[in-house]
Amino acid sequence: MKQMYAVFALILTITFVISPAFTDPFMGFRADQLPIPQIDPQVQPAGYAFSIWGLIYGWLIVSAVFGLWKRRDDAAWNAMRAPLIVSLALGTPWLAIANTSAIWATVVIWGMAACAIIALIRAPKADRWWAQAPIGLYAGWLTAAGFVSLGSTAAGYGVLTDSIGWALIGIAGASVVAIATQQMRKSAPEYSAAVIWALIGIIVAGPAMAVSTAAMISIAILLTLLVVNLRAT
Repeated sequence: MKQMYAVFALILTITFVISPAFTDPFMGFRADQLPIPQIDPQVQPAGYAFSIWGLIYGWLIVSAVFGLWKRRDDAAWNAMRAPLIVSLALGTPWLAIANTSAIWATVVIWGMAACAIIALIRAPKADRWWAQAPIGLYAGWLTAAGFVSLGSTAAGYGVLTDSIGWALIGIAGASVVAIATQQMRKSAPEYSAAVIWALIGIIVAGPAMAVSTAAMISIAILLTLLVVNLRAT
C-alpha cells in the first residue's frame, strides 16, 4: 500500500489543480449563502493575493511528479504524503462545496489546513525545494484562508456580527497557528511567507485602521521569528 502513496499523491494533486475548471468561480461567499450577507469582509485579502494559487498549484505538481519519479518508496516522503493525500482529497471538491455551503466549506478547509500542516512538519528536510517549499506555501495559505472562512461564516450567522471583530480574531488566530507551526518546523520560511502574503493582502484591501494595524503587528512578529529561526538553523 505504501508503495502506492506516490501514485495517489500525484493523482490527487492533479484532481486538486484541475478542479477549478469544473466549478463556478469562487470570489467569496455569496449574499444568499449567509443569513447576514458579508460584502467585502474586513478579514478578506485583496483579490490579487489569491494569485498565489498559481504558484502553489504549479509547485505541488512538480513536487508530486518528482516524488513519483525519484522518491516513490522513500519512507520520509510517505510520512508526508499520508496527510497530504487527505488534504488534497478534501481540497478537490472544496470549490464546489464553497459555492453551496459556507458552513461545510469552513469545516472542510480547516481539515485541509490541519492535514497540510501535519504534512509540512513531516516533510523530508533533505528535499527542501521538492517537498517542504510547496507544502509550506500550501499550508501557510490554507492557515490564513481557514480563518477568513471562519470569520465570514460566523459573522454571517450572527456570531459576533462585527466584521472588524472577526478580522481581529482571524489575524490573531492565524498568527498564533503560524507561530506554533514555525516553531515545530523552524526551517520552513515558505510557510510563514504565505501567511505574511495573506496579511499584506488584507492591508492592501483597505480595511479599518484597527485591522490594518493588527495585520502589520502580526507581520512584524512573523518576520522577526522567521529571521531568528533561519539564523538558528
